[in-house]
Amino acid sequence: MAEDKSLALEASRLNEAFVEHIEVGGRKVRTMALVTTAVASFLLLSYVIQLVLPFALGTTTVTVNLVDPTLVIFEVVLIVFTILWLFVGLRDYFFMTRISKQIKEIRAQEAEIGKRIKG
Repeated sequence: MAEDKSLALEASRLNEAFVEHIEVGGRKVRTMALVTTAVASFLLLSYVIQLVLPFALGTTTVTVNLVDPTLVIFEVVLIVFTILWLFVGLRDYFFMTRISKQIKEIRAQEAEIGKRIKG
């Protein structure tokens, strides 16, 4: 009887660990979604501005100074956002790989406990 209580307690602890992993994963996925939304919004806004400006200002052709500080800063900002987006994507990929492995381990432990309880 005491062994059954011990196994039930162990199963409860494993279940709690599983739930904690899911909660941590949820927070990371939400963070990724916020970063992705910010980057996508920034890109959408910049593309819309590029499409609207020629019609609003009546300018159809322009000469661009490729070393203009404003243009260079804007390109650097885009590169930084792209690097952040790439970092978040890679981080989440590796996170999901780790959590998948941990979930498999927890499921195997739960199955083992289930066998002990039944057997």
